[in-house]
Parts: sequence; structure tokens; C-alpha cells
Amino acid sequence: MYGYRLGAIGIVTTFFAIIFSTVLMPMVLFNPKPTDSRNTYATIAEADPARGRQIYVREGCFYCHTQFNRLQDRGYGPLVKAGDYVYEAPHQLGTARTGPDLTNEGGRFPSEWQKAHLVEPRAVKPGSIMPSFSYLNERDMNDLVSYIQSLGNGRKSNAFVEAPDEYRTTTETGRKFIALKTVDTNADASANAGRGIYQQNCASCHGLDGMGEGPNAISLEKKPPNLTRPFYKQYSDEFWFYRITEGVPGTRMPRWGDGGSLTDARGGILTHEQRWYLVAYLKTLQKDHEVTVDKLDQLDPIHQTKLPVLSHQEYEPSTGD
Repeated sequence: MYGYRLGAIGIVTTFFAIIFSTVLMPMVLFNPKPTDSRNTYATIAEADPARGRQIYVREGCFYCHTQFNRLQDRGYGPLVKAGDYVYEAPHQLGTARTGPDLTNEGGRFPSEWQKAHLVEPRAVKPGSIMPSFSYLNERDMNDLVSYIQSLGNGRKSNAFVEAPDEYRTTTETGRKFIALKTVDTNADASANAGRGIYQQNCASCHGLDGMGEGPNAISLEKKPPNLTRPFYKQYSDEFWFYRITEGVPGTRMPRWGDGGSLTDARGGILTHEQRWYLVAYLKTLQKDHEVTVDKLDQLDPIHQTKLPVLSHQEYEPSTGD
């Protein structure tokens, strides 16, 4: 009997220790200050975003949509901070992503598109499993659209194309990562070194000229991009490094990093130094006017190589014929 009591006391003690460390301590110690990047729901003449938030909660939109960018998210805009949610009661973080994350949804589509999406989701997004909210009256619909358009209005991007935060000096990880950079990506010598790395690892798909005309391109359903386009002039060094390191989801572009810590200069198929040399070369490919590749005869040819002939288990040199 004494043994059972001792075990029960241990279980109860462990339970309360877990609750104390995961619930009670954070409630007391975690007090983030409000940030300037939080959402603001200022009432406008046409609709009321604050009331639209109440409708968002009432309709249970948070069951399928989240409102927080995770560190591993890509393409969802700036990351959130703890202080962004100080005045959010109840918060709309959500837990599932049956639908896309809405952290920075505001301004991504016109209000007319958002309203059409709410009325008939599959009319604008074929295959969507989102239910129709056509039963909402005009005021509720306009307020809900206004709330959606307000999401992320305090988090502004400084450039059209930006690398994730951990590649930039906006975070502690980014500052440590940049401190490892030993290559001058604007130097001709660095670009010349990167050219050799490019030809060895990238030219088979992207082509010798970077126009996406490599011999492997013909077999790829999603063709390699034309890196000579003027569009790529706006890529920062950090963005080039990010794409090389993590690849491009949905394409055959592989990770040239190992997916580990950015502060490990040795990790990956290519080292940090090699990737920076590659960045230096890629920055030299852009032209002032776009030249496209749209014919098979524009692809880099595959040069046939004469292989030695093997006969009678003896290795014979090629005659070259």
C-alpha cells in the first residue's frame, strides 16, 4: 500500500511541476511589450475592421487559418513578433493550416477578389475546400473583407524581393551569418572563381550562359529560370545565397546547403565560401534586355564522348573513330 501511495504522490508532483513550468511560469515571466508591427483596426468609412474581426471569430475562420509566421515559413512575408499579439484578445493564432496562413494577407489581393472568394471560393481558387459564406449580409461581408485586408498592415516589406530574416542583419542569427562572409561578391576575381563552381554544378540545367538552356532542361517539366533577365538585378547577395542554400520548392533545384545551422561554414554540398563565390558570378549574368530561349536548337548541345571499347575482358584505348 505504501508503494502505491508513493507512486501516486510522484505522479501528482510531476503533473503539477509540468503545469507550473509550461503554464504558470510563462504567464508570470513572459510579458512582451507592444510592437509597432502589430495589426491596427482603424475604422474606415466603408467598413469596420474591428467588427470584421468579431465576425472572423464568430464564423470559426481560425479553425483552418493561422495568423503567425513560423521561422521555417517561406513566402508568407515578414515574421511576427510576440509583441504583435499583446492586444489580441482572444488571439487568432490558430493551430491548423487546412487553409493558408493569413498573417500578412492584407493587400495581397483586391477587396473584390476577397469578397468573391468568400462568396464562392472555387470560382477563384479551383479545388479549394473552403465553405461558402454567401449567407453573410452586406455589412458583415464588407466588415470581414476589411478585417482581412488589415492583416499585416503594420509589417511592411522594404523591398520587393527579400531574403528570410535569418539571412539578414535584422536578427541575431543573420548577424552571425553575415560575420562569416569572407568573399567580396563585387570583385571580378570572386566572380571568376564562382564561374568554375557554376559550370561544375549548375550549367547542366541553367546553361553555360545562365539562360536556362542547359542540356538537362529538355527533360524538366518546370524549366530552369533565365538568370540573365533584368528582373534578377534586384536580388540582394543574401537572397542569392538563400536560394542557393535552400533550393527552390516545387522544382528540381536542390539544396546546396545541408539544411543545418547557417553559422556552420563547412556544411552542405558547397561550403559557405563556395556559395558566396557562386553569388558573385550569378550577379554578373543579368543583361539590360531579356533574351528568351524557346526553341530546342537553342539548348546547349550534349557533346558525345567516344568511350573505350571493352573486348575479351581487356581494356583497350579508343581509336577515336
